[in-house]
Amino acid sequence: EVQLQASGGGWVQAGGSLTLSCASSGFNFDDYSLGWFRQFPGKEREGVSCISVSDGSTFYEETVKGRFTISSDDAKDTEYLQMNSLKAEDTGVYYCVVGVGNAKQLTTNVDYWGQGTLVTVSS
Repeated sequence: EVQLQASGGGWVQAGGSLTLSCASSGFNFDDYSLGWFRQFPGKEREGVSCISVSDGSTFYEETVKGRFTISSDDAKDTEYLQMNSLKAEDTGVYYCVVGVGNAKQLTTNVDYWGQGTLVTVSS
């Protein structure tokens, strides 16, 4: 059974930083791409950042480029999203995801979803 356990959300002032973590189990970490989606109130979920574990290629949504960094730790089967220079418009529920394919393909083809973790950025 695939399990994705996200953590690290919370409240932060604008300009601050948070690091999200997602511990995974039940699948071969190296065969998948990993990523993060977010959902704003009243909106559909959107891909924020993804990484292909096999080759390290990454995808970043335009508004987070230069501020967010995705990474993975194969030994711990865990992915991370380092979020710096947070803005009020980053507020939302963040979900870790897993899928077959490369990092960009994961934005439209998610196989597994973790539970969400709420990020609140106060302006």
